[in-house]
Amino acid sequence: MSDFPHTPPKQSWTFSNDVNAEIRRAAASGIYDIRGGGSKRRLPHFDDLLFLGASISRYPLEGYREKCATDVWLGTRHAKKPIHLDIPITIAGMSFGSLSGPAKEALGRGASAAGTSTTTGDGGMTEEERGHSKTLVYQYLPSRYGMNPDDLRRCDAIEIVVGQGAKPGGGGMLLGQKISDRVAEMRNLPKGIDQRSACRHPDWTGPDDMEIKILELREITDWEKPIYVKIGGARPYYDTALAVKAGADVVVLDGMQGGTAATQDVFIEHVGMPTLACIPEAVKALQDLGMHRKVQLIVSGGIRNGADVAKAMALGADAVSIGTAALVALGDNDPKFEGEYRKLGTIAGAYDDWHEGKDPAGITTQDPELYNRFDPILGGRRLSNYLKVMTLEAQTIARACGKNHLHNLEPEDLCALTLEAAAMAKVPLAGTDWYPGRNGF
Repeated sequence: MSDFPHTPPKQSWTFSNDVNAEIRRAAASGIYDIRGGGSKRRLPHFDDLLFLGASISRYPLEGYREKCATDVWLGTRHAKKPIHLDIPITIAGMSFGSLSGPAKEALGRGASAAGTSTTTGDGGMTEEERGHSKTLVYQYLPSRYGMNPDDLRRCDAIEIVVGQGAKPGGGGMLLGQKISDRVAEMRNLPKGIDQRSACRHPDWTGPDDMEIKILELREITDWEKPIYVKIGGARPYYDTALAVKAGADVVVLDGMQGGTAATQDVFIEHVGMPTLACIPEAVKALQDLGMHRKVQLIVSGGIRNGADVAKAMALGADAVSIGTAALVALGDNDPKFEGEYRKLGTIAGAYDDWHEGKDPAGITTQDPELYNRFDPILGGRRLSNYLKVMTLEAQTIARACGKNHLHNLEPEDLCALTLEAAAMAKVPLAGTDWYPGRNGF
């Protein structure tokens, strides 16, 4: 035997255990992996930014005596009836089909109690959500599933979905086990058959056609409803500019951390841009067109707390939207179901197979035995509590920066901890007045 110790085995970074496991899974099954839950890789995100609170050079506001407003108007450009929300945190589109009826009811209850809006998602409008949502945004997707003119008139705003952060350029998926009798009827689909949504709208091929479609939607709703255009984070400057040119009242920008949509794992991890990189480009497009704050910008994709809200708004957003965080607030991925998650081959904190319809929490399922476990009244109360806490956190930060409205936060209030975050957010690296690319360097 050698007198010298052996070098311990070293795992390849390129062919890690996770990579090798996926190769073996693909080789055994012959199909690509589908999941939700958003990108799991470490990406530059809001945690890489810090606020510069007031001291001598800035004057803070007293939290108990001085007001810091949180309201936001959406759709003021063209709509006869723009939306006025108490808080700038909205609920993103998540379809009935993807979510259970009780879960949709809970979203409506919680959002209404907190003074904000919900969004239908693909597949049409449910009475649970319309009945419990004071303000409801109706998504108009390439699939046209569940779309009808009556519901367009019943909603409070219309969101034309061009792309999503989890899959810009790709269509959605809803597996057959979630196509129940009711879902099939709403979507005019056969029960139990896998459904794949189109990746592009069938009746236009570019922004000029989108302008015509926006005018059609305005006419069918008598110009009352704000028209949103939702884009995935891919080319945010040009996509925002073209949406504005086509007549959008609001642009919804979804970064790649957006995670409630089920799609191929390779899509989630390798297509799109981080939310942090998208916001400044969209804001610059609005500023170059003289439309910043005239066309509102809603940012989604990885919003988790009041600090994230405040940072997005400091970078120029008018409001944010939450999806995954809302599901967690309702009770999804709750450790109390740990045993059942393990039976599904996962753990509570990592459960992302929402598309399979086996969610023990009863939220992302069409199984009556499972969704009857979920209490929409309690779920709505939990969501309302969470939204109110996020708002209070954002207010606390804004007051510390001397701002009497969340919209008064600005990039000057931020610094970055990493070169990547500084370059993406275009705010100075902490302790400097420089970020990569500033003044050509």
